[in-house]
Amino acid sequence: MWYYNGEIIKTPKVMTIRDKRYSKEIFQDSSALSSLGIKPYRSVVPDSRYYLAGSYSVDTSGAEVVGTYAGTAKDLANLRTNMLSRCKKEVNSLLAEIDWYWIRASKSGGASVPSAIATYSAALYSEYNTKKTEIAALNTLAKIKEYEARAYTEVRKVEVYNEDGTFKEYHASNTTSHARGIDMCTHFSVHPDNTDAGQVSLTAD
Repeated sequence: MWYYNGEIIKTPKVMTIRDKRYSKEIFQDSSALSSLGIKPYRSVVPDSRYYLAGSYSVDTSGAEVVGTYAGTAKDLANLRTNMLSRCKKEVNSLLAEIDWYWIRASKSGGASVPSAIATYSAALYSEYNTKKTEIAALNTLAKIKEYEARAYTEVRKVEVYNEDGTFKEYHASNTTSHARGIDMCTHFSVHPDNTDAGQVSLTAD
């Protein structure tokens, strides 16, 4: 986008400047734009997850024009309510995936619930209760932001591919490290049958 004489120009268009008409191709020539006083434009908006957009101001002093919307923090109680809702939705979804084990066990002659699944189910309930307590204690916006993007380091095995580009296997020893931000509202134990073969470790920083 560009900015000229108080106007934000979203797409190239014909311009008339000082009684001279310029075709929209002028926007492909940065030098010509600069000579005419047409500057690149970008807007800065607050993160809508945490802020309401407030007053708008424009800084035209530099080579680039910047339009900024001031941010007003959203109500913390409402943010926490939304976090709890997402947390509950996630744990309910995970529990729904394993309900059939108990339904099968309740039928005459049905196989018992595997110990690994029973342990996993108990872990989900425990983690959910812990998260409810943790979320209730988030009394600043900074704490809420951190909880929804907690810093982790993931170590993964290097992937090896066939000549045609399809995945072949994970390297026996080579690994890479990656910084990750993890939303703790939806971060629960992994189903014992759905482990990630390429993941070596996932550690909170």
